[in-house]
Amino acid sequence: MSNSSSFNEFLLLAFADTRELQLLHFSLFLGIYLAALLGNGLIITAVACDQRLHTPMYFFLLNLSFLDLGSISTTVPKSMANSLWDTRAISYSGCAAQVFFSFFLFAAEFYLLTVMAYDRFVAICRPLHYGTLLGSRACVQMAAAAWGSGFLNALLHTANTFSIPLCQGNTVDQFFCEIPQILKLSCSDSYLTEAGLLLVGTFLMFGCFIFIVLSYVQIFTAVLRIPSEQGWHKAFSMCLPHLAVVSLFVSTTAFAYLKPPSLSSPALDLVVTVLYSVVPPAVNPLIYSMRNKELKETLMKLVQLALFQQQ
Repeated sequence: MSNSSSFNEFLLLAFADTRELQLLHFSLFLGIYLAALLGNGLIITAVACDQRLHTPMYFFLLNLSFLDLGSISTTVPKSMANSLWDTRAISYSGCAAQVFFSFFLFAAEFYLLTVMAYDRFVAICRPLHYGTLLGSRACVQMAAAAWGSGFLNALLHTANTFSIPLCQGNTVDQFFCEIPQILKLSCSDSYLTEAGLLLVGTFLMFGCFIFIVLSYVQIFTAVLRIPSEQGWHKAFSMCLPHLAVVSLFVSTTAFAYLKPPSLSSPALDLVVTVLYSVVPPAVNPLIYSMRNKELKETLMKLVQLALFQQQ
């Protein structure tokens, strides 16, 4: 019987055994990673450079792009490197870092999505109070609260997880280190404290989800009272991208962690994990820019400027 002090690395789940499939996995993840870097980088640059986008909605979108860049950079590069070099190993400290940063960034993102729902609610349902309730100081405080809450949660869970004795080997059944997979390696009932903390965290997340749902119930009720079709279009353009991002994030994460054991299989678990950890950071910039005229105009100007400088 071994514990966490008797080995200095973990073995991650491999996407493929043959060299051809390993290189295919590397190429696919490289494409997704570059798309995420480009899309989120463009949004960060657009919001930072265009004075018209210095509003609460775009300030929160800027924070979301930073979180997406961080979350995909925590998991994908290591998986790509392992496929390229035909290895499964990750150091003990590297695994702990993945657990900390993935939990930190995913939790902070969900808290930020809750704040963004509040922003949309005030914009649609309390427009006369928007400047008061969402001034620059209030926006900074809410964003800092989202980042800080994610950081403290991650610190607590990571410290608790890696203080648990591990007796079931060092093979992690996932392509990156995450807490549920580490707990599977624990001794007897020593994981129950962390499982309890995860349950408390789940209830907090569920409370945020209920807040988002109630916000959108009131938002759509208010939108249906708008007499003009133009007003409808503007309101939906403001809200639908955020709702799409929340739906993608919540549905994939909920299915990954709440699906019945009978549906669990290594292949399905791998696909679902890719859906909630890799796909959202890559598609979020596309979702937000598709129906946003101001953002699309700024992004087009940036692309044209880049092409002009290359000529």
